[in-house]
Amino acid sequence: MTGNDRQTDRRLEKTILELLERRGPTATICPSDAARAVYTGDDDGWRALMEPARRAARRLVTAGEVEITQGGRPVAPDNARGPIRIRRRLH
Repeated sequence: MTGNDRQTDRRLEKTILELLERRGPTATICPSDAARAVYTGDDDGWRALMEPARRAARRLVTAGEVEITQGGRPVAPDNARGPIRIRRRLH
């Protein structure tokens, strides 16, 4: 992993938390919301950040910051297949 990759990973993590902070406590975001926010171009290059955004969400799950959901229910990151949503961890 390059320094640029690590920097992008940190930006994605920070962006996920910032996007969630701006919304209600039970609101969710899509990884694409973070990918689009981090991508600086005008085209659809944000799509290349989708998997890094999903990985950032998984790291935030491990850190206890967020939950990954499917169908409105929390799922273990390793069990998530297909579209996911991210929300602040409910205490």
